[in-house]
Amino acid sequence: MSHVVVVILALVVDTAVGDPQWLPHPVIFMGRWTSFWEKKWNRPPYQERSSRRLFLGLALAASTVGLSWLIPFALLLWFYHWLPVIAVLLNIWFISTTIAWKSLMDAGRTVHTALTKQGLLAARREVGKIVGRDTDHLNDVEVVRATVETLAENIVDAIVSPVLFGLIGGAPLAMAYRAVNTLDSMVGYKNERYQFFGRVSARLDDVVNYLPARLTVLLLFAAIGLAHLSVRQAWLALRRDARHHPSPNSGIPEAMVAGALSVQLGGTNVYHGVASQRATMGEARRPLVLNDILLALRLVNLVSLSMLVILCVMAGGLVLWQDGFRL
Repeated sequence: MSHVVVVILALVVDTAVGDPQWLPHPVIFMGRWTSFWEKKWNRPPYQERSSRRLFLGLALAASTVGLSWLIPFALLLWFYHWLPVIAVLLNIWFISTTIAWKSLMDAGRTVHTALTKQGLLAARREVGKIVGRDTDHLNDVEVVRATVETLAENIVDAIVSPVLFGLIGGAPLAMAYRAVNTLDSMVGYKNERYQFFGRVSARLDDVVNYLPARLTVLLLFAAIGLAHLSVRQAWLALRRDARHHPSPNSGIPEAMVAGALSVQLGGTNVYHGVASQRATMGEARRPLVLNDILLALRLVNLVSLSMLVILCVMAGGLVLWQDGFRL
């Protein structure tokens, strides 16, 4: 019961204030820790001593995730003993920092506004803040595609997964999940530099997001229906295309969003000057247009609101059950 209420409040806090710049964000410290040890342990030439790099990558993942769980657990344990109210507030805040509902919405709107009012150069700069690919040479359509793909993929990483882990284990487990996600975003690449050192982080991210990504299927179908988009095309794209994505989890929301919008996502991306061919998701029944960013944002919002409603129903049901049990 307490975890359900805390996660509800964390969602409310996130959508109300997001991540204030004046307040230190835990992910910053996770990123600094990861960057420090990656530079120390993963020096070129990257193909040498592969077994040692695998072991050091495992050590980095274990220490980062372990500390991300242990530190909030210890803080909450101490405050629950001496100042329970502060412990509750910390629990809510920690979980809210792992959720990026508002940040995701703000990022999508910023790219849309830049492309609408400030021009392509500004839009490239803004989309470059939320994607890993090179953006200097993207045209209008590619900026829209990059934004829609990022919004779709992050439904799992930024919303569904942290909420689920917060429900299961409160702030410590939600923070541990965010550490896994941060590791994957920093070292979980399939390139020469991280082929061995980042392999454990990438696999760990695949494992922890496996169930949340499948739960997202139900939430996205509901959101697509509420948005009056194509549920049938979303289902066809999910069945046909999701498994071809490099990630066993990211392909699910990306394929569903592509099908719902009747557009095609995926294709050629450029990373550090090197072209990478991604499997395509959905059918190009029409070209991508600027409004597709707004449609993708609507789906992100509806998935988040659906989770909030479900959690409120769960909380109400638990209250009624407990009252009935007492009677």
